[in-house]
Amino acid sequence: MPAPLSIVVPTLNAEKHLPNCLASLFPGLESALIRELVVVDGNSTDRTVEIADAAGGIIVECTPNRSKQLIAGSNKATGNWILFLHADSALSQNWEEEVLCHMQKFPERAATFSLAYQSEAWQSKFLAFCANLRTRMFGLPYGDQGLLISRQHLDEIGGYAELPLMEDVVIAKAIGKKRLSILNSKAVTSAEKYLQEGWWRRIARNIWLISRFQLGASPDKLAKYYR
Repeated sequence: MPAPLSIVVPTLNAEKHLPNCLASLFPGLESALIRELVVVDGNSTDRTVEIADAAGGIIVECTPNRSKQLIAGSNKATGNWILFLHADSALSQNWEEEVLCHMQKFPERAATFSLAYQSEAWQSKFLAFCANLRTRMFGLPYGDQGLLISRQHLDEIGGYAELPLMEDVVIAKAIGKKRLSILNSKAVTSAEKYLQEGWWRRIARNIWLISRFQLGASPDKLAKYYR
C-alpha cells in the first residue's frame, strides 16, 4: 500500500531554516508514512532548491506568492493526505505517530499542530500560549502551525484561495472549528522575525492585520501594508 502522506513546503530563500524542517520529517520517512516531499519554490536566490533536491524533494517552481505556492503544491501532491508546512517550522518528536493516529481515527477532520517558537524568551512562550488558545477557542490556526488535511476534504472546501495574504485564515474558516483537531505535537517555528522587528512591534502589527481582515479589509490592501 502506498504511503498516504504528501508534504508540501513553500519556500523563498529558506536555506537557513529548511534543513531543520526537513530533518524533522525523517521519522515520517522511516515509518513509511510520507509518500513524497513537494517543495514549491518562489525563485529563491540562495541554496534552497539545492537543499530540497538533495533531500529527494520534488521541486516545483512558482511565482513567489505563498497562496499560489500552496495551490501549486497541492496540485502536484499525490497522497491521500497532505501536510502543508512552512519552511521555518520543524515538527516535534513523535509527530508521525500522532498524525497516523489522526488519519486513521478522524478521516473527516483536518488537524493542526500546537505552536512553539525556537526561542527561550518569555515573550515567545506567551505568544505561543495565545496562539494555541486562539486555535482552540476559534478554530483559527495560522500557517506556521501546519495544516494536515485529506485530499477529499481539501477538494470539498475548494483548496487554498489565491490571495496576497491571509490564505491560512481563509482556509481555516472554510474548514471550520468542528472539523479541525489540534494535535499535541508541536510545530516549532523560527522566532527570527520577532527578534529582528521586536516582539511587541510585530505582535501589534499581526493583531492589527487580522483585526482589519475580520472587519472586512481586502487582502490586497493588507498585503501592501504588510510589505
